Amino acid sequence: MMAAHLAALRDLEPIGLPELMERAALQTRVDRKYLLPLADLAPVLANVNAGTRALEIAGQRTHRYESVYFDTPDLTSYLQSARRRRRRFKLRTRTYLDSGQCWLEVKTRDNRGRTVKQRLPYGLADRSRLTELGEAFTAEVLAAADVPSPTAEFEPTLVTRYDRSTLYLPDSGSRVTVDTRLAWLVDAGRHLETPGLAIVETKSGSTASSVDRLLWRHGHRPTSISKYATGLAALRPDLPATRWHRVLCHQLDQPGNRAAA
Repeated sequence: MMAAHLAALRDLEPIGLPELMERAALQTRVDRKYLLPLADLAPVLANVNAGTRALEIAGQRTHRYESVYFDTPDLTSYLQSARRRRRRFKLRTRTYLDSGQCWLEVKTRDNRGRTVKQRLPYGLADRSRLTELGEAFTAEVLAAADVPSPTAEFEPTLVTRYDRSTLYLPDSGSRVTVDTRLAWLVDAGRHLETPGLAIVETKSGSTASSVDRLLWRHGHRPTSISKYATGLAALRPDLPATRWHRVLCHQLDQPGNRAAA
């Protein structure tokens, strides 16, 4: 039987990737993230505004993602986020597992606190390491964003895998991503899976989207969660994690989530 949230997605009109990128690339945007039980997802998707469209590629509306995050040995990127530094960054490769496409992505923030994402096409075989080209690209992006570039070499720190569905909201020209079957992996022995949770992320301008308001009406509020930082904190209890204490204690640490240390 098809999951309820997948059935709700099938009821929406499709949009192709080229049109989505033309209408809502949103490389500079305001992100709002919501962590909610999977059972609460279908009622939200079933009540989105008329005209909302679902990304469809090769007949599929849910696509498999893998991200490999990079950090310094002393976790510069993680600690910047944990300490709410205004000038901070995230560095990762993102692989679209269904197509085999891979990108190197550097995320920073502008003077208004908006997320700015710069990306570079990347070799699939190199997704777990930084090449010389990747290092040069990262240094260039960090310098342009006035983020101090770490002197230590980057190394892979965390892998995330999940299924993603993407919505286009024509009323605001914004996007919404819905991530399910979330899994975090530090190494072969340390991983966390959360089959009962979904992360919904709205990506828009400064004004809240119609999906934000819909989530609020259903009792969901934006939460402080980062796939990289929160996932690493869940698997590394030795790290400072006050910023994500509520999520770690009340949502990730729940029956049904599968962890191995």
